[in-house]
Amino acid sequence: MSGHSHWATIRRKKDAADAKKGKVFSKLARAIMAAARTGGGDLATNIRLKAVVEEARAARMPKENIERAIKKGTGELAGEALEEVVYEAYAPGGVALVIECLTDNRNRTAADVRKLLDVSGGSLAGSGATSYLFEKKGLITVSESEASEEKLFEITVDAGAEEIETIGDEIQITCPVSDFESVKQAFADSGITPEAAQLTMIPSNTVPLEEDGARKVLRLMNALDDNDDVQNVYANFELPEKVLSEETA
Repeated sequence: MSGHSHWATIRRKKDAADAKKGKVFSKLARAIMAAARTGGGDLATNIRLKAVVEEARAARMPKENIERAIKKGTGELAGEALEEVVYEAYAPGGVALVIECLTDNRNRTAADVRKLLDVSGGSLAGSGATSYLFEKKGLITVSESEASEEKLFEITVDAGAEEIETIGDEIQITCPVSDFESVKQAFADSGITPEAAQLTMIPSNTVPLEEDGARKVLRLMNALDDNDDVQNVYANFELPEKVLSEETA
């Protein structure tokens, strides 16, 4: 099955809890800095920056923090010299991972990621080993209570939506990056407010896991996500219904 990500749903709920503690703000600030550095500080012309800023706003990150991060990225203010690094890896059960990092010390980050993988029974892989299994997409998440899949299909299909699927108590809508803004506008025009809208990596196929294997992989995913240098982890696992329900409750 393609077009969905169980981890995207779990992480969104995890980030909502972390935002209350301010933990998620530092990662969002780094992501904003990186996007502004590579594409400039204008949200109208930098789709990556606009998407991250909207994530930050949804997480209730203070406006001044967002503006400061943009200025650090464009060089208007002094900021960290961060390098974008991507690691490809395998989790237990043959699950493919793509791990995006922002770091001021590549050696430290590589060692930390390798250790987390080793402890969990995973392993680093070579360049291109897993990334071909993922495609950059727009992902919009809507509460199941807002509308049915059929209604959301009617609202978004002409705007460019590709796949719509219910996961737990949420509905995920995926679309090409080029149609991301038009699909979001379709929601705005309909009066439906998404839970989240982001640019992400969607797997082309998934690896179904048994309960024990699923919990082992989720421990690794959470450990990676909690590392300060790790910005995003993409995975192609499919959780059994019992574990998915536990994680998204």
